[in-house]
Amino acid sequence: MIIYGKQIFLYVLRNYASLIEEIYLAKEVDKKLFAEISRLRKPVLRLDAKKAQALAHGGNHQGMLMKIADLHFTPFETVKKSAFIVVLHGVTDVGNIGAIIRSAYALGVDAVIISGIKHMKLEPLVRTSSGAIFEMPVVLYPDTASLINELKQAGFSTYAASMNGEDVREVTFRTPKALIAGSEGEGLPQRLQNKCDKKIAIRMERAFDSLNVSVATAILCDRMR
Repeated sequence: MIIYGKQIFLYVLRNYASLIEEIYLAKEVDKKLFAEISRLRKPVLRLDAKKAQALAHGGNHQGMLMKIADLHFTPFETVKKSAFIVVLHGVTDVGNIGAIIRSAYALGVDAVIISGIKHMKLEPLVRTSSGAIFEMPVVLYPDTASLINELKQAGFSTYAASMNGEDVREVTFRTPKALIAGSEGEGLPQRLQNKCDKKIAIRMERAFDSLNVSVATAILCDRMR
């Protein structure tokens, strides 16, 4: 797996060095940083701009890239005993997913489940989550309706994010709990909302259509903890 960009490069270098397989530099770095890199005794390769751009698939690599051991999605069975889970139905934007993983980790959520889609690459989530994905279990579960059934059978109370839901500030939440949020464009389909135990919403102080899914999910997570 190739990751790139100064922030995530330094984060992995200093926190998950055991995952590093090769380091790629497409620019000169200061002596202190190069000494830090050299102490790891990992292969360091110099790249020209064209090769670095190809490895980053056109992304902003800032001259710092590395190959790390492949990450894998967490099996659903291993998170069934969690206290607080966030489910993202049909959310495909890696920027939003990464931001949600980052916020969820900071707010005490135990796992994030990406559902309603069959395929998702983990590489971009390393960068967009600012490395939180190394700590937060992330599950891929294709069918959200089946997932909600599984969660209920495991004892979870399920809460659907809905514009027509009850004010989240007035709800008493039962643990274990799962927040089910929908995609940016369509939200959570009515059929899935109806499968959940309760619908919850963020009451706005001013008339406004909706919040970005990552912002809304973070607010709901904070209210639910």
